[in-house]
Amino acid sequence: MLNLSQPGASVVFAATIAVSLLGMYRAPAIVERSLFRPYAFARNRQYATIISSGFVHADLGHLIFNMVTFWFFAFPLERHVGTGRFLSVYLLGLVFSHTCTYFKHKNDVHYASLGASGAISAVLFAYIVYFPTTKLFIFPIPVPIPAVIFAIGYVGYSYWASLQKRGRINHDAHLCGALSGLLFVAITDLQAFAALLAMLH
Repeated sequence: MLNLSQPGASVVFAATIAVSLLGMYRAPAIVERSLFRPYAFARNRQYATIISSGFVHADLGHLIFNMVTFWFFAFPLERHVGTGRFLSVYLLGLVFSHTCTYFKHKNDVHYASLGASGAISAVLFAYIVYFPTTKLFIFPIPVPIPAVIFAIGYVGYSYWASLQKRGRINHDAHLCGALSGLLFVAITDLQAFAALLAMLH
């Protein structure tokens, strides 16, 4: 059951599930119209897709993975920073992650991406700044991983994977989304960001 004391996360969570399921099982044209295509973004003025692509997913597994991650980190983050700042970091992550993708693939007529991964990465990393001692359980690793260690490994892996050009996962969105979450906290709450840096030293 959704907790309406966190209305921003609740609305994003419900809307993403509803639109994704509708696109997957009832109206595939929704997915087609929502895809972010860097080549067509400016040429064909498909500006809305920088947002709409974050509300559709390729398949049920993709949706479940993103929404489980969202559930565990978005709701507590909104509770901690407030609805306005939560929605700001989510939107920043969504837009900035697609901006990175645009500059890398703007001349590739065949490239298209979808999913909320960039925005969720921003939420995850903003959460880690505020709660760096949190332990994360990542399947199939049987032991908890400190959030800071996970963050360092995640950024390193995403950077490496973005250079490989393998598979269909948009690692650029993961990396740029993560960086946007860190940047948002550094700008809006320098004290919290400084505390994280001090802990790392």
